[in-house]
Amino acid sequence: MTMMTPQPLDQDDEVMLVPHSELMEGPQPIEGPQPMEVPVPLSIEGPQPLGGPQPMEVAAQVDNDSTVENQATDEPQASRFTWMIENFTRLNLKKLYSDVFTVDTQHQFHARESDWGFTSFMALSDLYDPGRGFIMNDTVVIEADVAVRKVVDYWTYDSKKETGYVGLKNQGATCYMNSLLQTLYHIPYFRKAVYHMPTTENDMPSGSIPLALQSLFYKLQYNDTSVATKELTKSFGWDTYDSFMQHDVQELNRVLSEKLEDKMKGTVVEGTIQKLFEGHHMNYIECINVDFKSTRKESFYDLQLDVKGCRDIYASFDKYVEVERLEGDNKYHAEEHGLQDAKKGVLFIDFPPVLQLQLKRFEYDFMRDTMVKINDRYEFPLELDLDREGGKYLSPDADRSVRNLYTLHRFKFDDERVTKEDMKRALEEQYGGEEELPQTNPGFNNAPFKFTKYSNAYMLVYIRESDREKIICDVDEKDIAEHLRIRLKKEQEAKEDKRRYKAQAHLYTIIKVARDEDLLEQIGKDIYFDLVDHDKVRSFRIQKQTPFILFK
Repeated sequence: MTMMTPQPLDQDDEVMLVPHSELMEGPQPIEGPQPMEVPVPLSIEGPQPLGGPQPMEVAAQVDNDSTVENQATDEPQASRFTWMIENFTRLNLKKLYSDVFTVDTQHQFHARESDWGFTSFMALSDLYDPGRGFIMNDTVVIEADVAVRKVVDYWTYDSKKETGYVGLKNQGATCYMNSLLQTLYHIPYFRKAVYHMPTTENDMPSGSIPLALQSLFYKLQYNDTSVATKELTKSFGWDTYDSFMQHDVQELNRVLSEKLEDKMKGTVVEGTIQKLFEGHHMNYIECINVDFKSTRKESFYDLQLDVKGCRDIYASFDKYVEVERLEGDNKYHAEEHGLQDAKKGVLFIDFPPVLQLQLKRFEYDFMRDTMVKINDRYEFPLELDLDREGGKYLSPDADRSVRNLYTLHRFKFDDERVTKEDMKRALEEQYGGEEELPQTNPGFNNAPFKFTKYSNAYMLVYIRESDREKIICDVDEKDIAEHLRIRLKKEQEAKEDKRRYKAQAHLYTIIKVARDEDLLEQIGKDIYFDLVDHDKVRSFRIQKQTPFILFK
């Protein structure tokens, strides 16, 4: 924003806005404040683009006292002048009467900061100083250069408006946890079970995992902005240091599932974790030359699949059930049969309704003595058929009437930001591997340039098609305990009041008013260094523009 005197044209211009006689006299002193006005009404011809200073054609209607060189008659018609303002930064070259006083700022208006401006602009003593020359003929000109741009900004993006969902705030290194929590939240059957876990109004979220998770899910469902996870991590027993430590998502998933499973015992939702996530596989060792077989049934809540050396998820399952030969020095001791050549492997008895797959994207590097990430390309389908090739992943005891066809449950949540993604981003860009960029520079080697894609999936969640209707169920406020609804609504209202108070803080001030009673209390009791005890004087929060007569 620039404050200046009305802009004169160069001395060699054919038309002057102010007669030469006035130019030579310089600024005239002014006594006291005078009304500010622009003596020549201006109109800008044609639509003007936003986005910064542009050349403008300005038509000015000037009365017959404003020039002397264009007076053709005693009562001439309004003369027409054209000014070409090339750039506001060049105005300083054309200033004859005053300094250029400029104040500028940059700001993007959004929900958090919807008001912006200057608390003070220019001291009146400087404005009325004749030596500064800011006022000419009782007129001061203030020019405002406003550039309006459409900026795609991370902080102003409204996830709720764009997608219907909100994200989770990252405490430092909790992106892995945020991904897991969003995955669990978007399994409605699981969310409903969490809502039905018994909690009381006297419980504190920081000391109760069920209440902290209920609160988190409620806010994800009904808030308009991203949700904090501090109460939940406190209920884990984490401090700030733990939040900045990178944890293993599979380990966290198992610990959380175990704790919830334990808390659900004896309640109406007992067994929910097992119903959703538990599957079973059979470890077997079968002798080749004698009739002997050993089997052991085990349960799982998730499966770890190899990425290195596997092109896709089916190759990983092939490797998972791959038969190992026990022979030579590694023969199997088959009880009374002694050491025998044998086959060792794993087959699945049943898969769960919600299949959680952990992709082994990290492995230990013995040479560097550290964990390294595997960014190899690894494909996974939208539909996963685990009955393929005659059910080769299934054990003889598996129930073949159950159709093990799964659909990928996919969302993209980048901490606080939630975006809609097309199929290419949802799948192709999460496979990892390398991407080629064509070399198009003429005269150079046109071999494609390859770069590694470091963003890739490490956890997949599939829902079995036959269970989809039951899993993707409706969850509304009826599923939430009344004391929890009341509590969380009050918290949200308090948060909104705090936000509103902060947003309007610049409009208010705090004043203290001493009354007669305050003065009387100082008499005859104690010795003070002032007329009143300021700590006891009543404070008032009022708008800065409130007239004193209204405050009284």
